[in-house]
Amino acid sequence: MDASTDPSAGQFELNEEQRAIQEMADAFAQDRVAPHALEWDRDHHFPADVIRETGQLGFGGIYVRDDVGGSALKRLDAVLVFEALSKACPAFSSFISIHNMGAWMIDTFGNEEQRQRFLPKLTSMEWLASYCLTEPGSGSDAAALKTRAVKSGGDYVLNGAKQFISGAGDSDIYVTMVRTGQEGPKGISTLIVPKDAPGLSFGAQEHKMGWHMQSTRQVIFEDCKVPTENLLSDEGAGFRIAMSGLDGGRLNIAACSLGGAQSALEKALAYTADRKAFGQAINQFQALQFRLADMETELQAARIFLYTAASKLDRKAHDAGKWSAMAKRFVTDTGFNVANEALQLHGGYGYLHDYGVEKLVRDLRVHQILEGSNEIMRVIIARALIGRE
Repeated sequence: MDASTDPSAGQFELNEEQRAIQEMADAFAQDRVAPHALEWDRDHHFPADVIRETGQLGFGGIYVRDDVGGSALKRLDAVLVFEALSKACPAFSSFISIHNMGAWMIDTFGNEEQRQRFLPKLTSMEWLASYCLTEPGSGSDAAALKTRAVKSGGDYVLNGAKQFISGAGDSDIYVTMVRTGQEGPKGISTLIVPKDAPGLSFGAQEHKMGWHMQSTRQVIFEDCKVPTENLLSDEGAGFRIAMSGLDGGRLNIAACSLGGAQSALEKALAYTADRKAFGQAINQFQALQFRLADMETELQAARIFLYTAASKLDRKAHDAGKWSAMAKRFVTDTGFNVANEALQLHGGYGYLHDYGVEKLVRDLRVHQILEGSNEIMRVIIARALIGRE
């Protein structure tokens, strides 16, 4: 197939609107996020006020329909936004991604009453959203979740706990996967749990390697009452909802890795031009030049891979799920490796907080684990290759 008949040909020549979106996200990130990122990281501060400001830019519902305040953009557009935001702080950008996953699930699977009740406040960022799937005893084996929801009158009564929840205690709603039926994926449903639900509480703040500006806690349900009208779609549809959200989530977290690694490379370029050794700037040594060249090459390959996967998801291509998994695996591995290499090129200074590189290394490491670990991505890819669902 030649370029004239290939539907993907030329897809990465960004149009004027896409460039404007990218520039707007970058300008906001450099003005409102980058100057404070190291301070937020050091103080473990959740900048809710700055996060809410992104609602004015349309980033509270990037691919939510516009009748409820969403921007109705494509997945490739979203990738551009998250890449730009993460150049300033991957942890900040990642939280915006998680919020958008929750809003998209309500927009896609909610009924009209739910859409009108929740989404205007989510798209404006008046409310923040978290996504609750992982449990203390079920991570990669998501279908084994134990949090139980039992109907009682006009409510579901929830008991159980969710683990590693970004925004726990700070978010206003929690899109939560619960067990309403049999064991396995067919017994899972999705509930929208408000922060003020009776019986909802939060565990202690987790002490993490990275993502310090995000709160990460358990979400605990102890006879927690949630109205039955907060059921998203039908009982038993929860696992399908969860998995459908993860394709886009994997692209978003890959974009956050890409932007963070780009920032690390730019820091390495600046440092190696300024640092002198043996009478010249260290970027004049060929061995170091080769390392910089490899970092640039790997990042550009990752970018093309990610944009291709996003375009496939926009077109609903039959292999979009496989490409999302491949992009998540490749881009997050590449992003971490590039950031780690940038730290090495800084020498001892790379280990210091003030230079910002060690923060990028810490923040990007978790991207190889969440939204499905990179080992699980390999499982998904292999199954697609050998014809297993």
